[in-house]
Amino acid sequence: MPRERYTVISADCHAGADLLDYRPYLETKYHDDFDAWAATYVNPYEDLLADTADRNWNSERRLAELEADGIVAEVVFPNTIPPFFPSASLMAPAPSQQEYEQRWAGLRAHNRWLADFCAQAPGRRAGVAQILLNDPAEAVREIRRTKEAGLTGGILLPGAPPGSGVPELYSQTYDPLWAACEELDVPVNHHGGSASPPLGDEPAARAVFMVETTWFSHRALWHLIFGGAFRRHPGLKLVLTEQGSGWIPGVVEMLDYYHGRLVAATARATTAESRFGAGLAASMGASPGEVWRDNCFVGASFMRPHEVPMRDRIGLDKIMWGSDYPHDEGTAPYTREALRIAYAGVEPEEVAAMTGGNAARVYGFDLAALDRIAAEIGPTVEEIAEPLKEVPAGATSPAFAPGGSVRVW
Repeated sequence: MPRERYTVISADCHAGADLLDYRPYLETKYHDDFDAWAATYVNPYEDLLADTADRNWNSERRLAELEADGIVAEVVFPNTIPPFFPSASLMAPAPSQQEYEQRWAGLRAHNRWLADFCAQAPGRRAGVAQILLNDPAEAVREIRRTKEAGLTGGILLPGAPPGSGVPELYSQTYDPLWAACEELDVPVNHHGGSASPPLGDEPAARAVFMVETTWFSHRALWHLIFGGAFRRHPGLKLVLTEQGSGWIPGVVEMLDYYHGRLVAATARATTAESRFGAGLAASMGASPGEVWRDNCFVGASFMRPHEVPMRDRIGLDKIMWGSDYPHDEGTAPYTREALRIAYAGVEPEEVAAMTGGNAARVYGFDLAALDRIAAEIGPTVEEIAEPLKEVPAGATSPAFAPGGSVRVW
């Protein structure tokens, strides 16, 4: 039977509790510290102070808005501030042992809250657990606990930018994490914006951040590849989310080039370059291209029109679309229009894979169950096939930005 509607799973959404609502999820011994911290905390994010902030934690509102947008399920990354953190928790080594312990307690509280939040919409939310990298053994314990608690979105790999104080991601220090994720079939997610070093407050800082942030996020790919994580743990899954997708073919080709060049150099011991490749082939195993094929996926979020023609080079089975709800740069409430601007003219089975099928496979959604919901609220194949002629007046997402012919590296 021909497909009539798409089952859309957003592989990039965000949620979190309202600040004081984290308290019941903290261990009791941290309650006094939390009360003191919360009494003086000033939230730095305008969207978390706005009237629409409850989209992060209001389950009924969230389901209604996602369904109105044609989305049946979501992968849920963090958004609000967990206890004891100064701001977002994507990369936050603590300056003292006490603060480190408090921040771990805060992340555990978020993960407990998230498990309850996901349980309010069974089978429709894959929550992504948060960890810190400072103590791999502690991280492994939290990975096991959150998997047992029902979080199916995997873990959020914190950034490890230069100067962070934690080992680089290629370090074998993290092998216990990769082993646990492989054993439990837990995807390792690395989200855009999570690995940039502090840039200060100069006027140019924001512009420099925009230029560099995706590159710093991409680093996780070559760190894990050249570090041999996938050789030692061939079942490991890495998902790179909200970092674009058009850069992937060129970067994988570049990594293959350096891999081949360095491995070949080891056979010519008299060359200066041979020392750079010493032990590389044995330590990393397969080539970067093979690792991408076998182990990696991209949470492409809202693919731009110039990226879609590269889908075969990226890997049609690798691409997962996301709306970035509830962020201002997300596609809501114009997701149907965003899908049209990207996928009009693409074969329906390919659209179905990128907008839902791949995410169902990676994150373990029951696609048959979601198909039944999509039969009522999903965008129609006919609708998405119609090219978008006019951008909605209220659209704020970069999915609608002009200049789509520019290739982003």
